[in-house]
Amino acid sequence: MGNAKFMKVSIIGPGAMGILYAARFSKSGIQTTLVDYRSSRAQALTESGITLDSEEGNTIKAKVTVALEVPPKQDLILVLVKAGATSSLNLPTGVPLLTLQSGLGNVEKLCNFVGSSTVLVGTTTESVSLIDPGHARHVTSGVTTFGAWTSCPTAPAEEALKTAGFAYEITGSPGQIIWENAAILAGINPLTALLDIPNGELLTLEEPRQLMRNLVVEAAKVASTEGYRFEYSLVERAEQVCQETAKNFSTMLQDIRASRRTEIDDISGEILRKAELASLPAPRTRVVWQLVRGLEDR
Repeated sequence: MGNAKFMKVSIIGPGAMGILYAARFSKSGIQTTLVDYRSSRAQALTESGITLDSEEGNTIKAKVTVALEVPPKQDLILVLVKAGATSSLNLPTGVPLLTLQSGLGNVEKLCNFVGSSTVLVGTTTESVSLIDPGHARHVTSGVTTFGAWTSCPTAPAEEALKTAGFAYEITGSPGQIIWENAAILAGINPLTALLDIPNGELLTLEEPRQLMRNLVVEAAKVASTEGYRFEYSLVERAEQVCQETAKNFSTMLQDIRASRRTEIDDISGEILRKAELASLPAPRTRVVWQLVRGLEDR
């Protein structure tokens, strides 16, 4: 690998996760551009810079370049917008692109835009909360796991993450981890949003805990129709996530509290769509999808 200090990395999405990666990359010396489709916010972030409060109590203030589109000659692009915004992205071709988005369906859209040979796919267990525009709090450190969808080299992303001090792992089965993440989120996020509780509290409530388990099982059954088999219990993984992030508020709950659209369509809604294609019932998933959509429409 070369010297990451000479890398040029664009991060699409100025939300909590985008601020985390942009602040850490910038601090480590990587030439970082934060891409925001909203011109007024981009201008404000250009003037104010971004701020990341770390879990250790330290604060990173960074002046990063903020642009409305990805500049030329980039070495890596991180896609961190919500799944619902993927279809509207304007992406250059020929640049390694790493998506860490939640939900299902993002990868296929990105491959249609740029071709599968430049797409890296992953998930992250980093936990971040947005305080104000341009200001986020790093709640819990995690691991960023990713791999090539087909043949994209992982070296540029590895170099950037390593330089910025992120823990990461490479997987040969990115589709598997996308489904694992979606199944776990389908169990946790809608219920925390509906009950207005942190993740850990799900484990203390008997009926919601059982419903979470049932939701994860439904999602795993849908995953199996696409050829994915899990040699471990996704239910146990989901409960482990609740334990490890006990005090965290899910992104879906944060969105409901802020009167923003959630990713329920891209998680539970996509699971429902795939279940219908396979003629597989998913009644609990349908109910929580309907209820969260109801919260959004209030």
